[in-house]
Amino acid sequence: MIGLMKTYQTNGAFADNYKFLIGSIIPRPIAVISTKNIDGSNNLAPFSFFTAVSAQPMIIAFCPMIRTSTGDFKDTLKNILREKEFVVNFCTEDNYEKVNLASSELPFGEDEFKFAGLTPMASEVVKACRLKESPVQFECVFRDLLCYGKDPGAGSLITGEVKLVHIDEKIMKDGKILTELFKAVGRGAGNDWFKTDSRFEVERLTKAQIQK
Repeated sequence: MIGLMKTYQTNGAFADNYKFLIGSIIPRPIAVISTKNIDGSNNLAPFSFFTAVSAQPMIIAFCPMIRTSTGDFKDTLKNILREKEFVVNFCTEDNYEKVNLASSELPFGEDEFKFAGLTPMASEVVKACRLKESPVQFECVFRDLLCYGKDPGAGSLITGEVKLVHIDEKIMKDGKILTELFKAVGRGAGNDWFKTDSRFEVERLTKAQIQK
């Protein structure tokens, strides 16, 4: 039973709005985005404002926000707008601690792969490296950008078309990714993280389902 509701205006402080978003939209999948810096060095950063958009063409979206510390666009966004490509990697129970390290704000050009102890590997259709420790990797080309402001905390929506998918065969069966083998990890509010080891099934009422 829902209790007494309290109402908040969204034109207040950035911190309040942010807390409402990350506290209610949970769990959030994590896109670990790899790009190339202007000097050719690797860049790696996790983003939990991330979702699927389209299956054909295969489109994903994620939303980097303007840094609250500097008021500048993040290097990931700058790199994508310049290079027109990126790779989406995934956060799992096996790599989340190192992925968390990759979220550190490092000086420009310092390689987050090296800092976090992660392994870059060459992609096939884009210059950005894939993350070896990710069991699923999407090679993407940039499609669209929507910006929602210039102040710290304002977000941009980036869409990318997935051109190539790499999947570790050990997490697949009959052409499907098995949740219990993928072991994806998501984000919540504050320092909360979520595992995907507690699942239940509900039969949908749609007549046709691609995956059952």
